[in-house]
Amino acid sequence: MNWIDNFVRPKIRSILGQRPDIAENLWVKDPESGEMVFYRDLEANQWVVPNSGYHMKIKPVDRLKTFLDDGAYELVPVPSAPADPLKFRAQKRYVDQLKENRAKTGYDDSVIVATGKLYDRPVTVAVQDFDFLAGSLGMAAGQAIITGLETAANRKTPFVLFVASGGARMQEGVLSLMQMPRTTVAVLRLREAGLPFFVVLTNPTTGGVTASYAMLGDVHLAEPGAVIGFAGARVIEATIREKLPKGFQRSEYLLEHGMVDMVVHRHNLRSTIGSLASILTKGEASGALISTAPTVARASLRDAAVAAEGADADDLIAPPAGAHAE
Repeated sequence: MNWIDNFVRPKIRSILGQRPDIAENLWVKDPESGEMVFYRDLEANQWVVPNSGYHMKIKPVDRLKTFLDDGAYELVPVPSAPADPLKFRAQKRYVDQLKENRAKTGYDDSVIVATGKLYDRPVTVAVQDFDFLAGSLGMAAGQAIITGLETAANRKTPFVLFVASGGARMQEGVLSLMQMPRTTVAVLRLREAGLPFFVVLTNPTTGGVTASYAMLGDVHLAEPGAVIGFAGARVIEATIREKLPKGFQRSEYLLEHGMVDMVVHRHNLRSTIGSLASILTKGEASGALISTAPTVARASLRDAAVAAEGADADDLIAPPAGAHAE
């Protein structure tokens, strides 16, 4: 028995009274400039550092609230998957890791699916949460992606996927790799239904997801400075025994080499995707978009995206170098 911890300290607290709750982590350090930013300012700015433009990670609930009309959405139930099919154990048991991450994030797994409206147009949205086991792709995450695609096909809505992942989940072995062809088939079914699939690549998007659904969209958008690739840069350098170019695997580099269609600031994702959705579904643009985008009848996909982005074509080709993701 620890006499000090179990008796002395509780006695002192009872005499002095409980210390009032004080919020922790009121200040967040910008990884790029080292600047300390008040977390409420970051939250109000969609977790983009105001001065440097650094794109920090954003929680799924914040992503949905800032992306959909009035921040309103409904979560789509996802069929359950076996919790620990391989009885995997390393330093911790896999089931214990799942319990910890579920308690930390409040979600059953790394992908959540929701329905809502984007400029009065019904959409289906899936968000991959990097805080849940690095957004890894397992059976539950794969089933969530498939559920999102099937929901979009059944409801005849565009499907928007925000990707953030470290790759396949090793604790599920080959079962996690099987989610790559499964999600690919679901994407093909959405395409057969003639519905658009928008992929937003955030930091980081790596591993098995870039070999499946993350690179199968009709339009690929990326947040500034996001790391996007299959293998890590150090692995590639060790394999080819050459120094990689500066900015390799960053979203701006991939834009220059044709791997993504555009790099879009987080503040402009809503209007950009809203404009593209109105074009690809051959619908009329809502009143909120008419002032920022050309009419659907006369606009090309790129023209509408440029107008919604609020920039000219040169800005899309060469995004600001100062904006990077966490």
